[in-house]
Amino acid sequence: MGGAIPDELGGAGCRSLQFLDLSGNLLVGGIPRSLGNCSKLEALLLSSNLLDDVIPPEIGRLSNLRALDVSKNSLSGPVPAELGDCLQLSVLVLSNPYVLVDGLNASDNGDVEDFNYFQGGIPDVVAALPKLRVLWAPRATLEGELPGNWSSCQSLEMINLGENLFSGGIPKGLLDCRHLKFLNLSSNKLTGSVDPSLPVPCLDVFDVSGNRLSGSIPVFLSKDCPSSQLLPFDDLVSEYSSFFEYQAIAGFVSSSLVMATDLTSYHSFARNNFTGTVTSLPIAAEKLGMQGAYAFRADENNLAGELQLGLFNKCNSSRGFIVDVSNNLITGGIPVEIGSLCSSLVVLGVAGNRLSGLIPASIGQLNYLMSLDLSRNQLGGEIPTSVKNLARLEVLSLGHNLLNGSIQDDISQLHSLKVLDLSSNLLAGEIPRALADLANLTDLFLDNNKLTGKIPAEFANAASLTKFNVSFNNLSGPVPTNSSAVGCDSVIGNPLLQSCDMYTLAVPSAAQQGRGLNSNDNDTVPVDPQNQGDNSSFNAIEIASITSATAIVAVLLALIVLFIYTRKCAPCMSARSSGRREVMIFQEIGVPITYETVVRATGSFNASNCIGSGGFGATYKAEISPGVLVAIKRLSVGRFQGAQQFHAEIKTLGRLRHPNLVTLVGYHLGESEMFLIYNYLPGGNLERFIQERSKRPVSWKRLHKIALDIAKALAYLHDTCVPRILHRDVKPNNILLDTNCNAYLSDFGLARLLGNSETHATTGVAGTFGYVAPEYAMTCRVSDKADVYSYGVVLMELISDKKALDPSFSPYGNGFNIVAWACMLLRQGRGREFFVEGLWDVGPHDDMIEVLHLAVMCTVESLSVRPTMKQVVQRLKQLQPPIRAHR
Repeated sequence: MGGAIPDELGGAGCRSLQFLDLSGNLLVGGIPRSLGNCSKLEALLLSSNLLDDVIPPEIGRLSNLRALDVSKNSLSGPVPAELGDCLQLSVLVLSNPYVLVDGLNASDNGDVEDFNYFQGGIPDVVAALPKLRVLWAPRATLEGELPGNWSSCQSLEMINLGENLFSGGIPKGLLDCRHLKFLNLSSNKLTGSVDPSLPVPCLDVFDVSGNRLSGSIPVFLSKDCPSSQLLPFDDLVSEYSSFFEYQAIAGFVSSSLVMATDLTSYHSFARNNFTGTVTSLPIAAEKLGMQGAYAFRADENNLAGELQLGLFNKCNSSRGFIVDVSNNLITGGIPVEIGSLCSSLVVLGVAGNRLSGLIPASIGQLNYLMSLDLSRNQLGGEIPTSVKNLARLEVLSLGHNLLNGSIQDDISQLHSLKVLDLSSNLLAGEIPRALADLANLTDLFLDNNKLTGKIPAEFANAASLTKFNVSFNNLSGPVPTNSSAVGCDSVIGNPLLQSCDMYTLAVPSAAQQGRGLNSNDNDTVPVDPQNQGDNSSFNAIEIASITSATAIVAVLLALIVLFIYTRKCAPCMSARSSGRREVMIFQEIGVPITYETVVRATGSFNASNCIGSGGFGATYKAEISPGVLVAIKRLSVGRFQGAQQFHAEIKTLGRLRHPNLVTLVGYHLGESEMFLIYNYLPGGNLERFIQERSKRPVSWKRLHKIALDIAKALAYLHDTCVPRILHRDVKPNNILLDTNCNAYLSDFGLARLLGNSETHATTGVAGTFGYVAPEYAMTCRVSDKADVYSYGVVLMELISDKKALDPSFSPYGNGFNIVAWACMLLRQGRGREFFVEGLWDVGPHDDMIEVLHLAVMCTVESLSVRPTMKQVVQRLKQLQPPIRAHR
């Protein structure tokens, strides 16, 4: 069902209406204010539509309303304080990131995204509703401080305000919410400490991860947990609360170390600034029982002290136990009696701390253990033989420690093992052949040790193995063949191996040492600093000898490779000339292209043929033969950045094929000249299109088409390419048009490749001021969300008559830009003023405001709130103008 909700629905005929469910349709427009006349209405469910405008304050007149769900729409404006007059309201759902299922606002559109964009926070009068049981508003761009008035919260069971922009502290008023069982305040900007009087021990879910909280994780005050049966049974409330809790726990499982466990409760303090020592876990004994597993996360804080026995003293009361305190400052050893303390331990993560001593033998008593991560500590001694008893173990990560001895054969008894990481230790002896028999093993890391002997040939037949690394050991003999996992790049640093010689002599530089997650080199396996000095796999004389040999062999190999390349590879690239003036071709265009034809067609790069210029060179129009046009991008020789840009663009564009990306036809690299050859696009760039727009009327359909084309190109780079690609310089000048205003993304000189497991890269800030995402500019950490921000700015420029840093913004002060201008106009209800003159009169108003909301969503500060480019494409397709809209 599409169209708008008719105003007549709130007419005289609705006086007896009690239940209105319009969710899961394609309804557009606003929520009719006339619905405030339906005085007996108890449930208003409008989720999963295309509704925009605001939540009308007239809804506050519905004194019998028990449930209001407006999630998965495109609403904006403030949450009206008038909702505080709905004294029977039990369920308020403002946003919902989860996929809705049959039985709860079922929708045929499984991929509907939530684009609600609210301004301000939650009014105190809403938080104080006496019968409110579920308040659900994650990822809704809410801001300000959390409500301070929770005086009537005795019915409140679930609060989810995660992934918003709330600041300040956790309000004291929540201390009185005795029936609260779910509290998610994660990924906000909360500060201060956590009050020990909060009812955390009685909560099934307590999540304050990803904030700026400090102080210690308190020993919460012991309280008797009230039974949820004290509250009256309500089918609608139960349906919502059950669904939300299930989805929230499922999301926690998929995003954490928790594996195939029946998790029913978790408390997360991760990614904050907590200090001190955790002496006990914040869970009441009666909440454990044997009904399910419990997870505690406090990773990525500043916790210190020793690993306390109190972390495990309630463990045996639960059917499954998960503890993750990785990436802190914890010292001391692993408790010797851990096996008997916590027999139901399923996941233990203490990586990235300062633990020392031995791995206790009692660890073999943890019969239910599925993941053990002790990596990046200072643990010594041998791997205890009792590890072989962990029949359910799937992940064993002991890398980057000081472990010695050998890898025992009986480790092959771990038939469930999928990941084994023993890298960067002091392990010696041979690699057990039986490891190749582990049918489920996918990842094996044994690099940076002192292993000797041969690489077992059986690894060539290990079908499940996808990642294999034995680099920088003292291995000898042949390298197993016929395996996609075992290659030259996985055995470097073993000078006695009989094949892959051009790799085995490579000694990493100091800058490459350590298995850093932010390494920009995808082709080498670095050495850990712990293996240097006395504990190195090579002594100083060996390293000096290898380095000398490397210098000589590297020069010879480089000459050989260059000779082979020019004799064999160059013809495959369709070189059209030889020597220093050759042109390498990726895509044939029907006529030969040589260095001479390019120079002649551009008039020796005459300024009269220049059609654009950028930070690294100018672009020229060239008619190679009659009617055959190309664009030549000429780069300045002698500039390191220019050369770097040149190589990045070749590597990136040479293999990309997408209808909205420019085509790289070929390139030339010489001592005195270097240039790229593109397909010629006669429409110029988007910057010129915007500048000249006032000379001719432009339809909304055409602007929408340009926006969608660029969104598709970026979605392809982010989600389809392997490895993924960050453009890092999305701006109108780098978007080209053809005669039909089809848009093409160009200029990949600043592109950055991102591995599938990487969420971001750390690199020097690049791009153009005004389009660079604030988090990238401040931290040098760039992710695909930085491209999303740049796209949002471009989208704003496309539909307005302002530039990103328009001179007309000067009266508003420093730092005011087009993003701030859009937010200001939307807040003040003046959205129509944003659009270029004349567009509002001919375009679909609702869709135009929706696109403006989408642009603002792309530029919000919180990365978790920004949509992905795939989501942007989905939303723009939903707002596709009909054919008759073309003018």
